Amino acid sequence: MTTQAPNTDASGKADYRSTLNLPDTPFPMRGDLPKREPQWVKQWEEQGLYPKLREARQGAPKFILHDGPPYANGQIHMGHAVNKILKDMIVKARQLKGLDAAYIPGWDCHGLPIENAIEKKFGRKLARDDMQAKSRAYATEQIDQQRADFKRLGVLGDWDHPYRTMDFKTEANEIRAFKRVIERGFVYRGLKPVYWCFDCGSSLAEFEIEYADKKSQTLDVGFLCNEPAQLAAAFGLSALEKEAFAVIWTTTAWTIPANQALNAHPELTYALVDTERGLLVLAQDLVTACLERFGLTGNVLATANGKALGGIHFKHPLAHVDAGYDRLSPIYLAEYVSATDGTGIVHSAPAYGVEDFNSCVAHGMAYDDILNPVQGNGVYASELPLFGNQQIWKACPVIIDALRDAGRLLATENIVHSYPHCWRHKTPVIYRAAAQWFIRMDEGVGIFTKDKAPQTLRKIALAAIENTAFYPENGKVRLRDMIAGRPDWCISRQRSWGVPLPFFLHKDSGELHPQTMEILDIAADMVEAGGIEAWSKASTEDILGQVGCAADAPHYTKSSDILEVWFDSGTTHTTVLKGSHAGAGHEDGPEADLYLEGHDQHRGWFHSSLLTACAMYGRAPYKGILTHGFTVDSKGHKMSKSAGNGVDPQETSKKLGAEIIRLWVAASDYSGDIAGDDKILARVVDTYRRVRNTLKFLLANTQDFDPSVDTVPLADMLEIDRYALSRAAQLQADVLAHFEIYEFHPVVAKLQIYCSEDLGSFYLDILKDRLYTTAPKSLARRSAQTALWQITQAMLRWMAPFLSFTAEEAWSVLGAAGKTPQATRESIFMDTYSAMGEVDVGLLAKWARIREIRDAVNKDIETLRANGQVGSSLQANVMLTVGPDDHALLASLGEDLRFVFITSAIDLVAGDAMSISTRASNGIKCERCWHYRDDIGVDTAHPTLCGRCTSNLFGAGETRTVA
Repeated sequence: MTTQAPNTDASGKADYRSTLNLPDTPFPMRGDLPKREPQWVKQWEEQGLYPKLREARQGAPKFILHDGPPYANGQIHMGHAVNKILKDMIVKARQLKGLDAAYIPGWDCHGLPIENAIEKKFGRKLARDDMQAKSRAYATEQIDQQRADFKRLGVLGDWDHPYRTMDFKTEANEIRAFKRVIERGFVYRGLKPVYWCFDCGSSLAEFEIEYADKKSQTLDVGFLCNEPAQLAAAFGLSALEKEAFAVIWTTTAWTIPANQALNAHPELTYALVDTERGLLVLAQDLVTACLERFGLTGNVLATANGKALGGIHFKHPLAHVDAGYDRLSPIYLAEYVSATDGTGIVHSAPAYGVEDFNSCVAHGMAYDDILNPVQGNGVYASELPLFGNQQIWKACPVIIDALRDAGRLLATENIVHSYPHCWRHKTPVIYRAAAQWFIRMDEGVGIFTKDKAPQTLRKIALAAIENTAFYPENGKVRLRDMIAGRPDWCISRQRSWGVPLPFFLHKDSGELHPQTMEILDIAADMVEAGGIEAWSKASTEDILGQVGCAADAPHYTKSSDILEVWFDSGTTHTTVLKGSHAGAGHEDGPEADLYLEGHDQHRGWFHSSLLTACAMYGRAPYKGILTHGFTVDSKGHKMSKSAGNGVDPQETSKKLGAEIIRLWVAASDYSGDIAGDDKILARVVDTYRRVRNTLKFLLANTQDFDPSVDTVPLADMLEIDRYALSRAAQLQADVLAHFEIYEFHPVVAKLQIYCSEDLGSFYLDILKDRLYTTAPKSLARRSAQTALWQITQAMLRWMAPFLSFTAEEAWSVLGAAGKTPQATRESIFMDTYSAMGEVDVGLLAKWARIREIRDAVNKDIETLRANGQVGSSLQANVMLTVGPDDHALLASLGEDLRFVFITSAIDLVAGDAMSISTRASNGIKCERCWHYRDDIGVDTAHPTLCGRCTSNLFGAGETRTVA
């Protein structure tokens, strides 16, 4: 660094600046992140860093964060970036802890969005084989694009060997997983109303539904009584003098053509009301509201309990308009009916409502008798009278007009109400009865049960939730409530691009082939060898022939259904961690330590993974669940490209650097929504600069420090250096505690304060004089460098999970100087957290008080500076009066007190309370150390230097004991 003798300028004058130990480092002040980061990504890839990390942790305890697969469709957005960066930070933090923290990235590849993309490009008439081939090629292209973007964000993982749900082995293992669920007694086939999306052309799972406002027309409709004598008797009357109508209220006019029953509550009181429109049957509590809505007057003739109405038949409201509707609707008694609103009587179209379906079936209606005129595309079947071939939403006003013309409409009005929508297409869905395959939540009989589970799936799943840790904790209640109330899981879809349901159904009875379980094994082996395409191309004769039943082929139909994609991703705990990437999973126990996704996945991946694991193994597939919020703008609106309020990760990386995105994610409280825009990112840039500048100072002032030679033992270090190490140890304990529970934003906040206040405005500020002016190899300087070296080592590791590029860059500077161990020189992630010493609580308390007093003194000096009386604190002379305890505290610093307060002189006076008197120094400024001293020129050979500088340069050197 420097020599003791000063250089001279051209005139022969001594250049004392050359004698200072000025800091120097190849670590640049400017991050130049957009330029440097891609070089690191390339270097990590070329040096095979990820395999080396696995090798470095071979035999260590494992930490498994199982990747919830993003869908292989389209460019990644900021939500993807947040998710992948959070996962990366957690994995890296566990890696630095010394664990074998593997990260296998994955992609969800099957399903409707890719089919839609292919249909838009090639049309809707593609053969199944063609659709599958084009979908596989498309998904491969999308994965390559997304993988490059994820790498650019600094995410380390096994990018050369990710998992893809379309990998042949994964597809095959999914069939094997399905077989296991069957064996446990959970799978059955049934006709049930399921959510149906016309745009998807398929059923939807509960997880695929979101609620949004929808405008609908309500209608109150009268059903003419077909058995007036029985109705009169129910109300205790001898006869009815007018036509009587049971009145229903609904928001789904399109279901009226499929009406087959009416439902009343057995315990409600119903009134027979005489009006201008005839006798109306209404819930007694709703009579006034109904008459007002109908614009009628009326009086109650009699009342009856709901039980008395059971079994009475009423005519379809269009029975007299078209013979196709000339049918009767009996009143069934049902507990779900209420008198909260409407009329207290519910119209039942069993094909289009779960409660309607259950009520009708419970009262003996056969599946074959259930009317289901709505086709999969949302159009009424052509044979439906009056409304055939009409799209149901467009038919609603037509139906209302028909009811009005028939004299059966009592009222109608427009309302806006919450309604289920497809979460992909954002379009309204309906319940629609269809023969589907289900996973049963409660008691019941499954197909081909071999190893029946001891409890229902609902009970197993609820118990598993109790044994799962949630971050944040409120996720537990959310998932528990969803499992507690969810219906059976419909797992079949009527699409092409997905894992097949390898079933053969008898053409007459609809029963499964008796060799189904053997067929499942054949299907799995076939798919493992050639993908789902191999199964699609195989004929019924070929497959049944392999189980010795070729003669059955003419009597069986090969199912064209696929397993829904939530079963794909929901079984990756076994298809990936026990299958394609078995080495990345735990050998026993839950396969993953953590699942991490957005909070919407309580109804998605967390949900489906829980149900499949509980069905297969009787436990959850994870020890913990972490959820994060959505990315939103500064106003709290969800980021969206269409809304123009999104922050693009690709553009931000090019402009500011991926490191800024990483720091933004780390600094955000992910438990809620994560706000970001240009202003927020600008503040993140300021934080980054503060950290980088601090890091540059640390590296620059340890450039000539060789830790193997120059380290000063803790007992010999100056007190403030020991304090600094104790403070760093305290902070590290906090940091690692936060990392343990997957918290990063408190770490960023504490790191920022540490760099700004603990280091920048206190310790490093005090240290500069000692670092720069004392002899290069003096105890005073080496003590400081020992502390700085240990702080640098620790701080780089704290930063590394989120500021990965910067930590790696700084680590390379140390490695180039030969200061890091050879085994970990390639990457900081090969290393582990620093072993910091014990936290000296007494020392921390002592210096906390000193800092308080110092802040008060600095405030007084700042007043003089603002008035122009002094230029810097070194120009100030301070008289400090303090109480006995503080006096003893400060007196223990001895002559070093002035260095702590960064003044040229400080007089310490014992008194009753603190008082501060500050004035400008009368001394002369030393050319070398800039202190104002009375001993300037004591050495006539160096007339511009103070006594301590001449001693440090040419004598024994000054003695420092504290600071």
